[in-house]
Amino acid sequence: METAERFRAAVEKRDLDALDELFAPGIRLYSPVKFVPFEGKAAVLGLFGVLMRTFEDLRYLGRLEGAAETTADGEEAPSVILPFRAVVAGKQIHGIDLLQFDDAGRVKEFTVMVRPQSAVHALGQAVLAGLVADGLAPEA
Repeated sequence: METAERFRAAVEKRDLDALDELFAPGIRLYSPVKFVPFEGKAAVLGLFGVLMRTFEDLRYLGRLEGAAETTADGEEAPSVILPFRAVVAGKQIHGIDLLQFDDAGRVKEFTVMVRPQSAVHALGQAVLAGLVADGLAPEA
């Protein structure tokens, strides 16, 4: 099974150990609720721990293959887009996960986009509360 399918299966099973194997050490995750990316495997896995508790009824809706895309560091990387739907704090979220891979097939860059704006706001509040509760962010 290739990385995107393994990622999808790990998220659906809420399996952080499986995600750990799929992420490059220097992974960057671009969130719709934070201006700077989460950087490094520890930070991204910590975020996923919060997300797995935050998202309700998360389901992937398919998959879109991408050609090599330019990453934030200017390199070209193969990519896959996974559209999803979920519920956060009673708000329906529709979004996409854009996964970009390194030469070893690990996820090196991850971008999340969600809509509508009210869902982005609900997601931001829920994730911040989870990060604070887990000691991964200072209290506001």
